[in-house]
Amino acid sequence: MKKLNFKPLAAAILMALGSTTVFAADSLEKDLSDANKEGRIWSSFALNRQLNAFDLSVDVDGEIAVLTGTVEAPIDRELAEQVALNVSGVKTIENRIKVDPRWTAAPRQSDERTIAEFAEDATITANVKSKLLWNETTNALMIDVDTLNRRVTLNGSVDSEESRVLSVRLATGTSGVRSVDDQLTIMKSATRMSQSPEADSMETNLSDAWITAKIESSFAISKYVDALDINVNTQDGVVSLSGTTASRSEKDLAIELADSVRGTRRVDGSGLSILK
Repeated sequence: MKKLNFKPLAAAILMALGSTTVFAADSLEKDLSDANKEGRIWSSFALNRQLNAFDLSVDVDGEIAVLTGTVEAPIDRELAEQVALNVSGVKTIENRIKVDPRWTAAPRQSDERTIAEFAEDATITANVKSKLLWNETTNALMIDVDTLNRRVTLNGSVDSEESRVLSVRLATGTSGVRSVDDQLTIMKSATRMSQSPEADSMETNLSDAWITAKIESSFAISKYVDALDINVNTQDGVVSLSGTTASRSEKDLAIELADSVRGTRRVDGSGLSILK
């Protein structure tokens, strides 16, 4: 496979960075297709500041990855090989990358995003969409999320002013977001659609594990909450938070985020302490 275009690249990036489903390593290695591995390798190249992914190509056959393209120095050739070897399911590298000290990357248009910027925007879009999807107030399926240079644009319709304000707030609080352009319209007649497979039939009976996972994910992609310092436990829809926060505002936000996740009946934040 030659250089990937943006559509499969976006899918690969979202899969590698934004997926909320966790697969066991053994299952991942067994089920990954060659195209899947190619996308993951190329995404890894794209996220490495030392490599220019646009000038590298990947072809995978089973556990063997063939790398081609041109780099400026031997160290870049070795780096590409090591990055590819770190992808699950790849055991052997045929490194056909050429080294040319006189090589320079093709010039880009002044307004063209770098591949790293494209990856960051794709990740932000996925994270914002996820937060809207998990929230019990917002209707994510009626909202379109676009990100360009970390600036998020929300388009579509919501059924209330509360939903509009909350959608903007959730997007603004997502890690990496620089600004939010609110293009949402309020339509009182907007039909609220089911927003997750788990909530199709009995939303109030979402599993405790599902609720815990979504709260932890909300913390992880929020710029104002340190997810590593907060523990989440859910029993019969009652969420207990424990750990430490840097301020009262961070504690309040953590409780608010937990309370807004679908299926949450009550949040107990008494276990959260504030660092002095």
